Amino acid sequence: MDELARKTGGTFKADKKYYGDICQIQLAGEAVYLLKPSTFMNRSGQSVASLANFFKIPSENILVAHDELDFPVGKTKLKLGGGHGGHNGLKDIIAKLGNRDFMRLRIGIDHPGSSDLVTGYVLGKPQKKERDLICTSLDNAVAICDLLAKGDIQNATQTLHRD
Repeated sequence: MDELARKTGGTFKADKKYYGDICQIQLAGEAVYLLKPSTFMNRSGQSVASLANFFKIPSENILVAHDELDFPVGKTKLKLGGGHGGHNGLKDIIAKLGNRDFMRLRIGIDHPGSSDLVTGYVLGKPQKKERDLICTSLDNAVAICDLLAKGDIQNATQTLHRD
């Protein structure tokens, strides 16, 4: 989101009523709100729902970017709806929105191999090689945001999933 804000001239500002930092930008002629929750990850729904409710944003117009243990590092995919897959942030967003009908940008970080290692792995800093792969996948995601803002989910998905 920082890169998308930078490319569109947006600036994040802390806003307590949304429990996070917010930035409004224009994409494809549409007003788009970028939100970085300041809550703990497992309370992300509080932040997302407060913004969505205030601006009356339907769930299907929300895109949540999150880490994905089930994808190799550097693989990024779009998905509409679905479960939480054990991701506590998604679990809270689903609970607070009252549905699962939002888009997800699933950013592959790989799995450490054992469920006992997940917390430390997810909270840790990736190695340079992995960090570079993640940055490339995020650049690819930023590149399709105009398509998403136009509602062209099919072309956005095809473009992102080419890799």
